[in-house]
Formats: sequence, structure tokens, C-alpha cells
Amino acid sequence: MSYTFQFGVIAQYQNEILAGIWMTIKLSVASIILGCAAGIVLASIRSMKTGIGRILVDAYVEIIRNTPFLVQLFIVYFGLPGLGLRVSAVTAALIGMTINLAAYSTEIIRAGIESIHRSQIEAGEALGFTRLQIYRHVIIMPAIAKVYPALCSQFVLMMLASSVCSAISTKELAASAAFIESQSFRSFEVYIVVTLIYLALALALRGVLAVIGLWLFGRRVARRTAVALPEVQA
Repeated sequence: MSYTFQFGVIAQYQNEILAGIWMTIKLSVASIILGCAAGIVLASIRSMKTGIGRILVDAYVEIIRNTPFLVQLFIVYFGLPGLGLRVSAVTAALIGMTINLAAYSTEIIRAGIESIHRSQIEAGEALGFTRLQIYRHVIIMPAIAKVYPALCSQFVLMMLASSVCSAISTKELAASAAFIESQSFRSFEVYIVVTLIYLALALALRGVLAVIGLWLFGRRVARRTAVALPEVQA
């Protein structure tokens, strides 16, 4: 039995594909920014030894990390209306992706925070740093630098997981693929093309994140070297 591939048929739906790609990019970028910001805050709370805040964050992280992302999306999209809160499919997708990514980011960043030795904090205090300066320059930035590769991997996984949002009618790339397949009946061609697009998006996102990491943390290394040189020369 032979099968003739006809990729030319897919070109007729380029507008749907481009719209799906754009929606995937928007959801991914927004959820990465919001999820990472929430992860920093929650990781700081979770690093505390005691307190009701840590207990609540621990519960949140464990619940999200041990339940399916699809179920979380369904709770947001189908559950919130039962509480009188109706949201669009795109908003529900963004909320679900942010909640999910924040939980994983929290655990990753917490590991980075706990890797900061107490002596470094004491050195900051001896230099007269304020608590905010210590938190920013001694704790959180070095912590994120240590776990940045793991964070990047999680960001890419979240971008790929955005395909699940098609289950709640979010018109991202996977939903566009399903629509094209239903119209053209060329399943192999559609999903081969979509697979290549997701691969390209993942590689592009890794490249962008690598550049951002070099700009953020490479500059810090350069500053430390510049400060250390006069001390060595003295």
C-alpha cells in the first residue's frame, strides 16, 4: 500500500498556521514572564524555615506538580464559571500555563536560593548592604544564574505544553493543525509540518533564552572581574 504525500495542500492554510504560531508565541512569552515572576516570589517564601506562607506554597507546588496540566486547564475554564468567573479560552489558557509554570519555577529557583551559602549573606551584611540589596545581588540573581539552564528547559517544555490548550478551544498551533486536518484530511502532512514548526519554535526559544542569560549573567561576571582587578593590582 503506497501513500503519496501532498504538502502543497498545507500551503493553502498558511494563514491558519501563522495565526496558530502567533498565538502560541504570545501565550508562551506571557506565561514565561508571569510564571517566572511568581516563581521568584513563591520560592523566596518557600525558602523560609517556618510560617504559614511556606505551608501554603508547599501545598500549592505539590498539588500543581502532581496533577495533570489538562485537568488544571479544565478547572480554570470549566470550573471558574461555576463560581461566577467567566473567562475566555485564551485567558484560561494563560492562567493555566502561568499557574503550572509558576509551581515548577518555584521549585527550581528554591533550589538555587538554598545553594547560596550563609557566609555570602554575612559578607553582604558586613559590607553594609541593605536587606533589599542582599536579596537582589547576593541571593536571587546568583541563585537564578545557577539554575538558569533548568529554568530554560522548563520554559521550553511549557511552550510545547501549550498544545494542550487546544482542548479548551484556544486557537494556538495544535488547534490550527486539527482544523487543517479536518478540512484537508492530510493527517501525515499536517502533523509533520506542525512537528517541524514546534521544533523550530523550541530551538528559537532556547536561542533567545541563551542570549538573555548571556546578557543578564555574563554582564554580572564582567562587573565582578572589573571590580576585582583594582584589588589585585593594589
